[in-house]
Amino acid sequence: MHRLKTRPQFQAALAGATVSRTPHFALHRLGLVPPVNGAQEPAGSDPVATSEQQGSGSVPQAQHAAQALFALPGSAVQGPWLGAMVPKRWARRAVTRNAIKRQIYAAGAEFELQLPVAAHVVRLRSTFDRKQFPSATSDALKRAVRQELAQLFAYAVRQSQSKTPAKTVGEART
Repeated sequence: MHRLKTRPQFQAALAGATVSRTPHFALHRLGLVPPVNGAQEPAGSDPVATSEQQGSGSVPQAQHAAQALFALPGSAVQGPWLGAMVPKRWARRAVTRNAIKRQIYAAGAEFELQLPVAAHVVRLRSTFDRKQFPSATSDALKRAVRQELAQLFAYAVRQSQSKTPAKTVGEART
C-alpha cells in the first residue's frame, strides 16, 4: 500500500467522496484511473490535455489533474493509497495522535487487498474521551480505535464491491 505524503495528495483525496463514517472517523476516497495501455503520461505534459485526448470517461474532467499526483514510475504496481489525518483539535497529545495513526495504517494494511485502486484518507473527526481513556497508549484505547477502524474499512469494502459489478456491465457495453 502506498502512503499519501504531500499536501496536494491529501487535498485531492479529501475532495473525493466520503465513503464511510463511524462516530470518530471518516473515510474519503478519490478513485484513480489506471493509465491507458500501461503507459505513463510524459513528465512535462499537461495532465488535463492528455486526459482529454484519452477520454477515460470514468473520472470527471476536473479530477484528471489530481490523477497525476498519484502516478508511479513505469514498472511500479498500482495499488491503493492511504493517508491518515489526526488533527490536534481532536487528539491534543502527540503520543495519542501517533498511536492513532499507527492503528490507521495497520488497519489499512489488513484491508489492502480488498480496497479498490484509489486514494483513501482516514480522518479523525471527534475526540476520544480522556476520562474513559486516560492513557494514550492504553490497550483499551487501541482496541476501541482498531474496532472502529475495522468497521470503517469493512463498510467501505462492502460498498465498493457492491458497485463493482454494475461498472463491469456498463464497461462491457462500451
